Amino acid sequence: MGIPRTPADHMGMLATLFNAIAVQQALVLQGIPVCVMSALECPKVAESYNWTKALKYFESGHVVLFAGGTGNPYFTTDTAAALRACEIGADVLLKATKVDGVYNKDPLKYPDAIKYETISYSQVLAEKLQVMDATAVTLCRSSQIPIFVFNMRRLIEEPLDELLKQTDKGTWVSGQ
Repeated sequence: MGIPRTPADHMGMLATLFNAIAVQQALVLQGIPVCVMSALECPKVAESYNWTKALKYFESGHVVLFAGGTGNPYFTTDTAAALRACEIGADVLLKATKVDGVYNKDPLKYPDAIKYETISYSQVLAEKLQVMDATAVTLCRSSQIPIFVFNMRRLIEEPLDELLKQTDKGTWVSGQ
């Protein structure tokens, strides 16, 4: 459409807020306490991101969903997720997406795509797999934060803790 990069990135950041609200509602339906924090100020639908407040939510047993990217154009939402995961010392980064894991090629385009149950950060980077951008994967690797890639629809179908135990429901990316 010829939209310049900066407003296009703003639109992408807003889309992550929509997705966070959807995930929030799926978790609420499971009885999980959850908070959405956004790098974009949208006080009627999400709290503004604050590192100290996010840590307090975690201490009280909440799931915190980070939305709005970094709040700056030219940074992907994957990089923003990895940055937040590093900032808070996350145990895992959850990557909810359209497919149920990491594949050797796009499974939506190629029916013969092969799914990985587990894969290393280095292999993701070496094979240039499009699960997340290289900066995000590198940030997680440097902080040894595993990434779990899964289909977002799974959150509606089953509890998150069960989903994380079933390797066939996604792919774990780690140091291996």
